[in-house]
Amino acid sequence: MTDAVLLVSHGTVDDLNDLPAFVTNVRRGHPPSSELVAELRRRYEAIGGRSPLDSISAALAEKVERRLGVRAAWASRLWKPTVRDALEGLAREGVGRVALVPLAQHSAHVYVEDARRAATGTGATLVCAPSWGQSSRLHAAFAARIEATLASAPELERTTLLFTAHSLPRSVIDAGDPYERDFRAAAGAIAALVVERGRRDVHCAVAFQSQGMGGPGPGGRAVEWLGPDLGAALDLVAERGDRHVVFAPAGFLADHVEILYDLDIEARELARSRGLSYARIPSLNADADFVEVLVEVARPLLER
Repeated sequence: MTDAVLLVSHGTVDDLNDLPAFVTNVRRGHPPSSELVAELRRRYEAIGGRSPLDSISAALAEKVERRLGVRAAWASRLWKPTVRDALEGLAREGVGRVALVPLAQHSAHVYVEDARRAATGTGATLVCAPSWGQSSRLHAAFAARIEATLASAPELERTTLLFTAHSLPRSVIDAGDPYERDFRAAAGAIAALVVERGRRDVHCAVAFQSQGMGGPGPGGRAVEWLGPDLGAALDLVAERGDRHVVFAPAGFLADHVEILYDLDIEARELARSRGLSYARIPSLNADADFVEVLVEVARPLLER
């Protein structure tokens, strides 16, 4: 029996007709309204009809496999290929032990819980990475992209660097989930690197995006979301007198709808309406420096 690495992303659909089933999975079995599905379809269509997330995940698995010299595969937490599908496929290849690396640096515990349930009966032994959002190599990768983007900023002293992450219901945070604390700590560490390297005139702030796209709670109940949202954060940027905003979505790892639509389309327009210029740092995607981050996360699991 051999070892393998399994990278697990949030997931996306290739066929927009699968959106109702996908969003039902996101909502833990609660079907979405037709209005929510229509809005999500509009967002996918606005970025060309499909998200690049799956192709990025596949590229990452291929590169990690080459770097580590062991089989590497990928799966989706909330769509296809499922974690169970991937584990069963690896078992057929003779893999017995799987190093599971969630592609969600601040929410690994959520992915691990789901993966352990999915692994039941597959014969796989999982060795799972804890949340790895405080990786110094990860922080350096984000800082490098911020520095390159700021180099083209016209007036650094009038620029806000806005770190963003996906929002969660406030009830999740109040119940003890460390997500907000961990993201704010990571944003602070990345900002410190940027300042240390000479960008001292840039104001840094944090915002949480995509509130409510999972729809209302069960029974139609309103959900309080972690904030500030993008609109409120941009209001503060304008009130400070800044004229430029550089988005650093450091809560995300790869391009997908929340980057290509929520930021590049929706947030760009929100910024414009407040008299702000818009820029965004490139995502990590399957770049070489990010592959090294994943290798650093996975290698200790294989050595246990």
